[in-house]
Amino acid sequence: MTYTFNEIQMAEFNRLVARYPEGKQKSALLPALHLAQESFDGWLPTELMDYIASLLKIEPIEVYEVASFYSMYNLKPVGKFIFEVCQTGPCMISGSDDIIGYIQQKLDIKPGETTKDGVFTLKLVECLGACGYAPMMQVGKIYKEHLTKEKVDGIIAEYRATVTK
Repeated sequence: MTYTFNEIQMAEFNRLVARYPEGKQKSALLPALHLAQESFDGWLPTELMDYIASLLKIEPIEVYEVASFYSMYNLKPVGKFIFEVCQTGPCMISGSDDIIGYIQQKLDIKPGETTKDGVFTLKLVECLGACGYAPMMQVGKIYKEHLTKEKVDGIIAEYRATVTK
């Protein structure tokens, strides 16, 4: 597939690049990847990353390195909702392993997988900066804290209801 920003997306891309001094367009890479991911199905196929590299006049490997390092970029198709569950020390001590196992069982997916209906993806991430609210996960920009199995059931029902409306 060939990727090309439409007029509105390109205007936003140009606005992002204009934030940085001439010759420093690589500095716009993170927001450009966010724009690309939001514009094309929520993930970054190689061809899309190559397109971003060409726009920024950098090598494709420079884009791949960044996209593969940060957990906020998806390198394969994802569901409508991504359950990003923290798996670092404080969350683990507070039971994140049990929550991860419960989500796997409830949705019949493993970390990195998407439900058959394309609604949910389970992603394990490093610290989300809410250690005092562990175990926790992020769904989009929303933190879901002090998770229990009952809360997970409610979260799944809440997001599933938005799809079936």
